[in-house]
Amino acid sequence: MTTECIGDGQQDLTRLYQDHHPWLLQWLEKRVQDRLQAEDHAQDTFLRVITARETLNLDEPRAYLTTIAKRLLINHWRRSTIEQAYLARLAAYPEEIAISPEDSTIILEVLREIDELLNQLPAKVRKAFLLAQLDDLTYAEIGQQLGVSDRMVRKYMAQAMFQCLSAGF
Repeated sequence: MTTECIGDGQQDLTRLYQDHHPWLLQWLEKRVQDRLQAEDHAQDTFLRVITARETLNLDEPRAYLTTIAKRLLINHWRRSTIEQAYLARLAAYPEEIAISPEDSTIILEVLREIDELLNQLPAKVRKAFLLAQLDDLTYAEIGQQLGVSDRMVRKYMAQAMFQCLSAGF
């Protein structure tokens, strides 16, 4: 395949879109099994390409597009999992404690933001934070599970807390 340059050139972007959009759409549709959702993800993929600040010389444009699309799908599936867990938890509450659709939408958005924030942390830091917050484990117990010292758990927690405070949580 020929090298394609993606940068400031509108022609290059147009050619990339025309040459690869049908293929990407088909690739996405096989994975999500929903044409409209595949179209949304394809558009999001090309939007990421357009908003990229660097100029790229692509020997394998499909590999590049696939990488972007896979990341978008992972984010989509993670958000979907969070939403399903929230809705399942919400359904377990008695009817008299019902949350308004507006409040539910706000809560889901905050949960997505928290997930995105935590996903930016290194794996052990995220795991330590979640074990402390969700499982109510002591630093010693967390250290034992992660195979690190209590002191390292404290550093992990400080890093996670700093991330949360920096984001306004």
